Amino acid sequence: MSTDDLPETFHVTTDEQLRAVSNLTRHRIMAVLRFEPATITQIAQRVGLAKGSSSYHVRLLERAGLVKVVRTRKVRGVTERYYAMAARSIRLPDPGQGQPDVLLRNAVADLEASPADGERHVRMAHLRLTDEQFAELGARLEALADEYRALSDPSRPDTSLVFALFHPAQPERAGLDEEGDRPERAEEDEQVERAEESAE
Repeated sequence: MSTDDLPETFHVTTDEQLRAVSNLTRHRIMAVLRFEPATITQIAQRVGLAKGSSSYHVRLLERAGLVKVVRTRKVRGVTERYYAMAARSIRLPDPGQGQPDVLLRNAVADLEASPADGERHVRMAHLRLTDEQFAELGARLEALADEYRALSDPSRPDTSLVFALFHPAQPERAGLDEEGDRPERAEEDEQVERAEESAE
């Protein structure tokens, strides 16, 4: 199968698939395979792994259906397999409330591991939007990411783009009182204050 024939989106639906994409090393292997197929040896070199470790992680991704062999060739009597992503993009299920977001966790790890003197753009903005504005902004961010993904040149250095548009938990949902404190924490503080006053 040519990489041009790949489906647009792979939806992660099983625990096996979720475990496969949750691992940071496998996340980085998939990043290598997004633009062009690669062999186990090439993957090991680009990710900085031993060949045996590279083979192990690729096998797990293949078993989960996330990567596949797209072509083979004979080299000195040995068959080399070229792996590529099973789809152009992966869609993860939304994490439950209070659960870690796999995509953002891996993205933060990549950001923290990026060269300290490299160019980067990191920003957080707090907004107050209507439902329509929220939906419009989400659609524009998606479209912008798709536009630049189409412009990507495999010969150029890797660039990561990550964005998160969401409604943060409100105080009442997080178990906070009107002043932003947890009721049990406020009660503990009052007990400490009374003990200190008694000691005086």
